[in-house]
Amino acid sequence: MPDLREHALAFGVQTLADVDLLALLLGTGSVGESVTLSAAALLEGSGGLEGIARLGPHGLARKGIGPAKATRIAAAVELGRRALLRVLAEERVVFDCFEQVVRWARPRLAALEHEEVWLLSLDGKYGLKCARRIAQGGLHGCALLTRDVLSPALRDGASAIVLIHNHPSGDPTPSPEDIAMTRAIRSAGELVGIPLLDHVVVARGGASSLSDCFGGGGLGALHQARASEGPLSDNLLK
Repeated sequence: MPDLREHALAFGVQTLADVDLLALLLGTGSVGESVTLSAAALLEGSGGLEGIARLGPHGLARKGIGPAKATRIAAAVELGRRALLRVLAEERVVFDCFEQVVRWARPRLAALEHEEVWLLSLDGKYGLKCARRIAQGGLHGCALLTRDVLSPALRDGASAIVLIHNHPSGDPTPSPEDIAMTRAIRSAGELVGIPLLDHVVVARGGASSLSDCFGGGGLGALHQARASEGPLSDNLLK
């Protein structure tokens, strides 16, 4: 069991086999039987994961699993079911222009009295895979390293990323520190194959884009190609 926990923490639970995941939920085996053997027997006797999902706590208890363990497994199955239903029910959000990023970000961040940095991990068609806060600071900003951005993006399997942060002052004008950080993250992202499409600043007074640091690429170019509109921001980084 300690080896399974260490493996899950180091490499993620998605790398474990079905029997190992079930063993983690069981926690302990029975008299004369290891937890892995108990998990394997339960899988076989139930007809696999699908059978376990159908049995419920009472059915699992009839398979020789104690009530506490049976309830724990049933609860895990139900959490997975609910997560799947919510993912399927969610409307797909596509961030293919500056305005869409602002529409998502301003209600969440513009009125905050402290600064937050958010990472949007996107798929190959600019659909949202994951949105997460990666840094939080005070009124005057927060420190952020390239690894703070790229490590979660790599874990998400992102094809591209967008950065968002707010200015509690109410002024969305990018600071010199914002510009320097954007350049550093963009360069690091190119090395690992995850392009930074844009870095958007939102505030009570509006929003601004740092996409000009991409030499005409990023969401600005995508927006122009799709909507034949003009540049999305001033030449902030020139």
